Amino acid sequence: MEHLHDNNRHNNRWLPPESELEEKFILTGGPGGQHVNRTETGVQLRFDVSASSFLTPDHKARLLDLAGRRADSSGVIMIEARSSRSQYRNREQARIRLAELIEKASKPPRKRLKTRPTRA
Repeated sequence: MEHLHDNNRHNNRWLPPESELEEKFILTGGPGGQHVNRTETGVQLRFDVSASSFLTPDHKARLLDLAGRRADSSGVIMIEARSSRSQYRNREQARIRLAELIEKASKPPRKRLKTRPTRA
């Protein structure tokens, strides 16, 4: 995606196609004077994991597990970014966080090795 910075290019491969993402812009408040109360700079990024063709069933299960309360019962992950006064930066942050979550879910969990307790 052209809007992600170069230092986050590695996240591009983990980002679903734009057609599978849904954005909603929200009021954020905070510093910025009166203007910030009238402009929708915050972003809610939604990704429907269950309907996605981007991920394998194993990845989907791990992703929903990792997402925790960010995922609803129908399998939609919502990521909210509102830390910046810039809508562009908030959009970018939400996408980066989603890509990092998907990347984390793509790695299968390590198997636990059985160990014996010490004799002490």
